[in-house]
Amino acid sequence: MVSGLSFTLWMYCKRYCSDPRIVGVRRRTTLAAWLVIGQGVGLSFGPFAGGLLYKVGFGRRGTSVWNGFTAPAWVMAGVWVLFWALVWRYYEDIPLERRTFQTAPEPLAAGDVITLQDAATVTQTTNPRLSLIFQLTLQQWGAVLCMCWFAMTCFFILGAWESNIPVFGASMPPFHWSPFAAGNFLALGGATTFPFLILNLLLARRTQDRLILALGTTLGSGGLIIFLGLLGAGEKALNYGAVFVCWWTVALGFNLASTVTMSTLSKKLPPKWNGRTSLAIQYSNYIGRVTGAVWGGSGVAVGMRNYVGLQIGLVGVGTILSLSLWRTLKTRMG
Repeated sequence: MVSGLSFTLWMYCKRYCSDPRIVGVRRRTTLAAWLVIGQGVGLSFGPFAGGLLYKVGFGRRGTSVWNGFTAPAWVMAGVWVLFWALVWRYYEDIPLERRTFQTAPEPLAAGDVITLQDAATVTQTTNPRLSLIFQLTLQQWGAVLCMCWFAMTCFFILGAWESNIPVFGASMPPFHWSPFAAGNFLALGGATTFPFLILNLLLARRTQDRLILALGTTLGSGGLIIFLGLLGAGEKALNYGAVFVCWWTVALGFNLASTVTMSTLSKKLPPKWNGRTSLAIQYSNYIGRVTGAVWGGSGVAVGMRNYVGLQIGLVGVGTILSLSLWRTLKTRMG
C-alpha cells in the first residue's frame, strides 16, 4: 500500500510541475529540481526516523499497537492527514477555461497553395483515431525510451541501496549494524547530499537537461565502481568512511539524474502528451523501485559483486542510449 497506491501521488506531482498550460518550458527542470530536493529530504529523514522509531517503539512504552514495527505507520498516518489539510487549503488546480490543449495551425507563407492532397493529409494526421505510434517521430520515441530507462535505473539503484545497506551492514563483520545504525548511515548520506541538491536548482536554470543527466550518471557510476573495487579488495578495505563515500556518490548522482526524466519529455513531446509521459515515467519508477528493493534485499545472498555488477550494467545500457540520442535529447535550459 505504501509503495504502491501512495507512490502514485509522485506521478501527479511531476505532471503538475511539467504541465504546459501553467508551467513554461524554462521552468520545468527547475521545478523538477525542487521535487528532487523533497525526494532528498525523504531519503535522509525517512531512514533516520524509521530507525529511531524502531528503537523507541520496542522500549518500555511499546505495546501491541505501538511498537517498533507499527510506529512509523502511525506517524506517517498523521503526516498524511496534515498533508491533505494543507492541500485542501492551499492547492490551486488548473482553471476550467485552460483544461483543454489548444494548438493553432502554422501560418502559410506567401505563395503557398493548399492542394486536395495536402488537405487529405491534414485530415488524416488530425484524425483522433490515429494510432499513437505514428503521432511521434522515431527520434521522439527514442527520447521516451531513454528517459523511461533512466527513470527505472535511478529508482532501481536507489531502492536497491536503501534495502541492501541494513542487510549488508548486519552481515559484515566490520560493521554488524542494527536497524537503528543502518538507518543513521542512510540518513547521513542523504543529508550530506542536500546542499548539492540545492545547487542543482541553480544548475537547472543554466544547463541543458542532457548535461545534468550525464553529470548525475557519471557521479553515481563512480560510486558503484569504487564500491565494486572495495568488495574485490576484501573485508580489510571495507570501513565506514569508504562505504559512506560510495553511498554518498550513488545517492547524489542518481538523485540528480532523476531530475530531468520528466522535464526532458515535456519539452520534446507535444503538450497533449504530458499525461501519457507522466504515466510512462511513473511506470518506470514503479518497476525500478519494486525490483530494486527485491534485488537489494537479496544482494548478500546472490553475491555483492553480482549485486553491484547488475547496477553498472543498467547504467551502461542507459549510457549507450543517451550517447546514440545525444542530439535528440537537446532541450531548452531551465
